[in-house]
Amino acid sequence: MSPRRNRPRGGADKQDDAPREFTGDRYGLERTESWQGEDWAVRTVGGSSAAKHYRCPGCDQEIPPGVPHLVAWPQYGGVDDRRHWHKACWNAKDRRTTRVQRSRSAPRY
Repeated sequence: MSPRRNRPRGGADKQDDAPREFTGDRYGLERTESWQGEDWAVRTVGGSSAAKHYRCPGCDQEIPPGVPHLVAWPQYGGVDDRRHWHKACWNAKDRRTTRVQRSRSAPRY
């Protein structure tokens, strides 16, 4: 006995002919967000498109190749203003404090 088909078959009786609305998160489309009184262009980068190592300015950790992340830059900025962020770091950018550079032997409190 073959398994039951749970998805509709294609053809004339297909009910899902309406085009789907694409969101910017899945397909890397550019969107605009406001942060610190400035408009920022934000674009998601899929894991297969990420081919280099990047440094996230939010957590100062490395983003290895193959990891999905996003790129943000000021709306009217140039190519040199682009920064690659972890998605969670970009979403938490308002809750983070300034990065304090410590020596290796300094206490963490």
